[in-house]
Amino acid sequence: MKVLLVNKYHYLKGGSERYYFTLASLLKESGHEVIFFAMENERNFPCKQEKYFVKNASMDGDLSSKIRLVSHLKYSSEAYKKMTKLLNDEKPDLVILNLVHKQLTLSIVKAIKDYDPSLKIVWLMHDLITVCPTYTMLDGNNNICSKCLDKNFYHCVENRCIKGSKLKSYLSYIEAKYILKKQYYNLVDLYITPSQCYQKILKDANFSTSRIEYLPNPLSIDFPYGVNDDHDDYYLYFGRLSFEKGVSLLTSVFKELPYKLKIAGEGDIKINNPPSNIEYLGYKSGDELISLVKKAKAIIVPSIWLENAPYSVLEALALGKILIVSNYGGLPELVDDGVNGFIFKNKEELIISINKVENLSKDEYKKMSKASLDKALKITDGKQYVSKLLDLVNRR
Repeated sequence: MKVLLVNKYHYLKGGSERYYFTLASLLKESGHEVIFFAMENERNFPCKQEKYFVKNASMDGDLSSKIRLVSHLKYSSEAYKKMTKLLNDEKPDLVILNLVHKQLTLSIVKAIKDYDPSLKIVWLMHDLITVCPTYTMLDGNNNICSKCLDKNFYHCVENRCIKGSKLKSYLSYIEAKYILKKQYYNLVDLYITPSQCYQKILKDANFSTSRIEYLPNPLSIDFPYGVNDDHDDYYLYFGRLSFEKGVSLLTSVFKELPYKLKIAGEGDIKINNPPSNIEYLGYKSGDELISLVKKAKAIIVPSIWLENAPYSVLEALALGKILIVSNYGGLPELVDDGVNGFIFKNKEELIISINKVENLSKDEYKKMSKASLDKALKITDGKQYVSKLLDLVNRR
């Protein structure tokens, strides 16, 4: 089978791209051919399909890039034409979408169905942009908000949900309203969510007539699964440093505790003159990051928004680490409270959870570490993922 994978970024930008490239590898391991469609970028990995990629469009780019983004926010003739050209040349048997809004646009969905109405489209829901113009379900004041589930996306403008900007919020509103009017979401054959939380939100929102199924994200076949209960004396947060990730909450807690915290990542959140027990490591990846995770006493995920199923948690589970996570989104699905970690609802409970880890006996720690590994083996096994995915695709 030839599978077309679609994602706006063709380099490792975040968790969505981690899934995109992991899936490509797993499909190839299973004997399938993989081709790609994305956006031009100097950071892109080499790809035989580069000639079909659309020109870069971004509010963070140069003037021409910004103009392109605004001019084809609703519909991109370039993306339609290039997708049609790729389909005619490559003739894929299945299309799997990831992140496509704004830069690629839903014009590619129309192109696929115009090319062949029977060609199945699967969409991996890494975020909630189909029901929330901001994709995070956070309003302009960074509060969790479900107003746009009523399909009146103008709430986004009223609350300046996109980075506090009325203009950016209005542009996202226009995009969401246009897609809804054209009913492009009904052209997708199957939506897959990595968390049950997202599955419920999307089903309740009734944004599409198509099936919405739950399937946890996989890890790569060569990921070094194992119990790592021989830890050093530090806690670890790794990931994006932004408000919704709860980094400020986490640092405020450790300012009150005598324990050591290491933070690996990049983003908007900074602390001037941090206390001696908090260490910023900057961006880490690969073996260096895995080594940090293996030696951590516990991994803390203090998100204050509706997380999906972050790879930071999946990787920590697979490395047999105890997890301390907030009670938001899909996080409680990955941690069994008191079994392989602890779940907290507020600052006080986070402090209690950290102290619970501190008071674990060696045997209790080992038991919880093994429980994390067992959980990972059950839900993230890449060897089984492709067959499960294709079973869902072929199910009627």
